[in-house]
Amino acid sequence: MELHQALSDLAEVRERLAHLQRFEGYSAPAAAASGLAAIVAALAQLRAAPLPRTPPELHAYLAIWLSCLAAGLLLNYGAAAAWLLNHRAPGDRSRFRTAAVSILPSVLLGGALSVALVDRGVFSALPGTWFAFYAMGLFASRGALPSSTTPVTVGFAALAMLFSITPLSALSLAWWVMPLGFGVGQLLIGYLIWRDRSA
Repeated sequence: MELHQALSDLAEVRERLAHLQRFEGYSAPAAAASGLAAIVAALAQLRAAPLPRTPPELHAYLAIWLSCLAAGLLLNYGAAAAWLLNHRAPGDRSRFRTAAVSILPSVLLGGALSVALVDRGVFSALPGTWFAFYAMGLFASRGALPSSTTPVTVGFAALAMLFSITPLSALSLAWWVMPLGFGVGQLLIGYLIWRDRSA
């Protein structure tokens, strides 16, 4: 009985410590807004180049989705920076640095690989690459996110594989592919962060 109580107490201490170490600067509204931005981008792609094949269509695709990326980064990093301005404790700064640095390799390496793929004209590999690197970024940030976001991370990894190594890769540039991940995924992340903070 004493062992059971000791294990229970230890689990509670670990849970409290994990909560204290969690970065609370990830914003549910910013995540949801970036998901909505992906849906708007998909609608723009539907009008401009539903399944891009020609050079002008491929350039439109890139312009749309790189604009969406810029909006998402601005929303999410902007919300995190605003949080940091209002939370000045030393532990807050440390958690911000940890959260920002944990996802940075995915952003930088994903960007570098994207440039290489575009330079070689391998546009169809972009969505799978973006899903894969985002899944890695979410995994690296898992300590700063609610554990309920793990299935979303797995979902991004599954989409990466589906649109990289299966016959679906032939449709990877279709207008509905990116919002399937970044629209639905970011909306879910926003909801899960909100639900975790409301509990």
